[in-house]
Amino acid sequence: MNILHLKYAVEVAKTQSISKAAENLYMGQPNLSRAIKELEESLGITIFRRTSKGITTTPDGDEFLRRARRIVSQVDEVEEIYRNGKTHKQAFSICVPRASYFSVAMAEFSKHISLDEPAEIFYKETNSMRTITNVTRGDFNLGIVRYQAAFEKYFVEMFGEKKLEYDTVAEFTYRMAVKKDSPLATKENISIEDLKDYIEITHGDPYVPSLPLIDVKKAELSEHVDKRIYVFERATQFMLLGNVPNTFMWMSPVPKSLLDNYGLVMRNCPEHTKPYKDVLIYRKDYKLTALDKQFITDVCDAKHKCFP
Repeated sequence: MNILHLKYAVEVAKTQSISKAAENLYMGQPNLSRAIKELEESLGITIFRRTSKGITTTPDGDEFLRRARRIVSQVDEVEEIYRNGKTHKQAFSICVPRASYFSVAMAEFSKHISLDEPAEIFYKETNSMRTITNVTRGDFNLGIVRYQAAFEKYFVEMFGEKKLEYDTVAEFTYRMAVKKDSPLATKENISIEDLKDYIEITHGDPYVPSLPLIDVKKAELSEHVDKRIYVFERATQFMLLGNVPNTFMWMSPVPKSLLDNYGLVMRNCPEHTKPYKDVLIYRKDYKLTALDKQFITDVCDAKHKCFP
């Protein structure tokens, strides 16, 4: 086994295709297949399972690839350092839910980035499934996962299976965001029945481990609303709420300044009080850096500013 074998395996896992991986690696498909077979034989495990639908990874393969990605990343970083004459680089990476208080934290965190050294900072908004995958694979060092407290056991089981450390960042219930001139804005407390003639703006990709998507949607979405726009990008969600009449969205607490920018207000719904949790995750073999700890501090500060 050598570093090339690791790079080959990582590329096959990334593309889920021997032919596509071979194309990206500028090598022949038979040579790549032979190299992967030699790697599997040398390790005594099966990394990839070939099916009629393409390439998938085995449980042993997932564990191997998690380590291989880290090694390949470190080798690439060493090559870059000495190729460009750089001696140190500030590095930070995190996946977070689409929530405003994380943006507030990120803005504050960015003030701590030194201008005297190179820096690579990655901040990605995505759903819980992709966050767990990205952290497990080593593509990101930190992640924050959001879920209904009722589903905690499913996530804790997955954290254990994926060898992830986890710690609660925040607990809250959703509030409703609506336009200031919406009829709903005149009510301090809104009932579910009030929403039947409104359009709900909602995230397009809910996820709970081990549960079918249809069951997750039933738990997340109200049966009293039959008009929805599914949006994967947070800025567009705010644009829709601020510009499309008769829309609303369930959100974690939002800074007043951001609500004012889009002409929105937050309202309560006593019938919609499901508790949610935001949970920090990272690999058990990962040691938090000074930048990681700074971001966590800034998240806690932002939470205290934004949450009632």
